[in-house]
Amino acid sequence: MSALYPQHPVALITGAGAPRIGNCIARVLGAKGYQIAIHANASTAEADKTVAALEADGVSAIAVTADLTDEKAIKEMVCKVSDHFGHIEALVNSAGIWKSGDLEDIRADDVRHHFEVNAMGTFICCQQVGMQMVSQDHGGSIVNIGDWSTIRPLGDYAAYYPSKGTIPTITRCFAVELARRNPCVRVNAVLPGPVLFPQDMPEAERKAEIAGTLVKREGSPQNVADAVLMLLENDFITGVSLPVDGGRSIYSE
Repeated sequence: MSALYPQHPVALITGAGAPRIGNCIARVLGAKGYQIAIHANASTAEADKTVAALEADGVSAIAVTADLTDEKAIKEMVCKVSDHFGHIEALVNSAGIWKSGDLEDIRADDVRHHFEVNAMGTFICCQQVGMQMVSQDHGGSIVNIGDWSTIRPLGDYAAYYPSKGTIPTITRCFAVELARRNPCVRVNAVLPGPVLFPQDMPEAERKAEIAGTLVKREGSPQNVADAVLMLLENDFITGVSLPVDGGRSIYSE
């Protein structure tokens, strides 16, 4: 981490309650000396369990909740984290929703809800935490979680992909806007590939996804967490969207 940061920097990770990528990121950052604020919306019980586990390992941690479609709730969450710890050095926007469905059955409300959580939620979190970082002499670092497959969409996710396709643009926008106000604030993104398949995914589809990588294996949340940690701590990288996908985004048989 930057030598300018406090000894125990603070990281807010959205969507970190359930045992998915965000939760893994929270645990990795905690092990690296970060104080942790775990955001959850529905998975509050799991967030509390993770906080207890982190505290048992000597990590200072709290759980916070907010509906990421509610601007006021996001502002209150950020204020709670800032008031509790006194500063925020890292934000990881890992919260997201995805729902499959036939194109013929998708309604405007389906698309709108994906945008509200995946795009607008990320935007407002970047804005609110970003301005907190701007006010800090040592700045801070934001990492957004996108999706490699927005460049080669899979079928039956037409409500989801447009919302996640905004993440690289949001990332570049905030990299510019926040650095103009404080050059010690950086913003990047990680675009995961096949690192955590849905439990109900058919085996044939799972094998096809793995075959579509260059490394011929499924990744893990740890791979994503390691990339997030690198982007948080490398102080000469900003505005970048990094695929962590085993080569999936560049490979086609």
